[in-house]
Amino acid sequence: MNRRQLLLVPALAWLAASALPAAGSYAVVVSKATHADAQWRGVVDALLKKHDGTLVAYDASVDESLAALKKQFPRHVCFVARPEEATRAFVAQVHRLTRRLDDDPYTDALWGILTGYDAAAALRIAETAEPLVVRRVASGTDVALSHCTEGVWYCELVKNRMVRKEPSGQPQVLKGPDDTTKALVDSLNTYKAQLFVTSGHATERDWQIGYRYRNGQFRCKAGQLYGRDTKGQTHPIRSPNPKVYLPVGNCLMGHVLDRESMALAWMNGAGVRQMVGYTVPTWYGYGGWGMLDYFLEQPGRFTMAEAFFANHQALLHRLGTYFPQAAKADPSQARRLRVAASPEAAKAGLKAHDGRGLLFDRDHVAFYGDPAWPATMAPGPLAWEQKLTVDGATYTFEITPKLGAKSFDPVSTNGSQRGGRPIVQLLPHRVRDVQVVQGAELKALVADNFILVPTRRPARPLRLVFKASRIE
Repeated sequence: MNRRQLLLVPALAWLAASALPAAGSYAVVVSKATHADAQWRGVVDALLKKHDGTLVAYDASVDESLAALKKQFPRHVCFVARPEEATRAFVAQVHRLTRRLDDDPYTDALWGILTGYDAAAALRIAETAEPLVVRRVASGTDVALSHCTEGVWYCELVKNRMVRKEPSGQPQVLKGPDDTTKALVDSLNTYKAQLFVTSGHATERDWQIGYRYRNGQFRCKAGQLYGRDTKGQTHPIRSPNPKVYLPVGNCLMGHVLDRESMALAWMNGAGVRQMVGYTVPTWYGYGGWGMLDYFLEQPGRFTMAEAFFANHQALLHRLGTYFPQAAKADPSQARRLRVAASPEAAKAGLKAHDGRGLLFDRDHVAFYGDPAWPATMAPGPLAWEQKLTVDGATYTFEITPKLGAKSFDPVSTNGSQRGGRPIVQLLPHRVRDVQVVQGAELKALVADNFILVPTRRPARPLRLVFKASRIE
């Protein structure tokens, strides 16, 4: 009997699987001009060696790589780009390109854009091999420390409010400083946070720490970050330990405008190996805040790249299910678009505003870093268990609530578009010819590389059984 079982509570088995992609399952896409640069070619070569990858080079447009990617159909795609190439338009192109490897509207590979202040900075990211298990979290906004091993956050809304959690304790509300600039700098320099989370006002040049009260800023210069407090004092950031960064509520933090952009400084001077950020001013928030729903609040279940993938498929599913006409529109027109909410959308409590917001977010959130490098939260509390069993051509996906009627409630409501995310399970390989045997009432989506279950209520065990052919 050919039987394979994956139990994702905790899902640390994914670390090994993600760290060593199967031969042919990793592609490096790069422009010929970048590949011709000896230093940047070193970045490409490091990735190819680390992942036994395949090189795809293009002339003028990244869209030229589509045919080669369709032929290979890799699980991971890393787009190596010099800063001048990693534009807002490039991010949108990558989003659209990675949805076109087959005929369905969903993303067909876990992808990342690997860039850097210079080739040396990009090479540090490319050569990072040791998996990261996040145990120390620091944040400039409210995060669910109950799901973290330890951490600290400083409130962007209420002056002096901070919360700290020690490894063996519970989150404690404390009094923080009037100006949290130095405290946040120290959380990187001396506390050595492995996950840093921010929200509030930002541009490509700075992060404005306080949202409802006067506070300091983080700024950048020549590829380095520093804090500048309300008294004009400067606090250099020297934090080389590998970490991941989630500016979940920040405008423009993911936009590489030029070499003097915050995103490049985070990756060059603050040890960031992966980050997710908006390339535009954010207002709806699904693409950013949802990273907390999947990554931090389901600790150990997903790598950061998998959490980004899961949240984006959730966005695509919601947009396509409830606003199919909007899904075909130009995202640049989203805020002015006339969107008709379908009867199904109205039943789900969604309005035209949601259709515009989902479309706006769809192609405007970047993932930077090597998508096969595994960064996960340390195992923590999970509100439900999910288990995938593969027995020949039969796939059984079981969801077991652990907190009774509260199992599927939002963990945190801080931010925008929080909670209510579908349950997502990545498949260990691609499938086709799906036939649902049990659980049709769940209205689950079985794509070629993932399962999405929108049904979350009532909080009862859920079971989906389907037959499918494996795509080699």
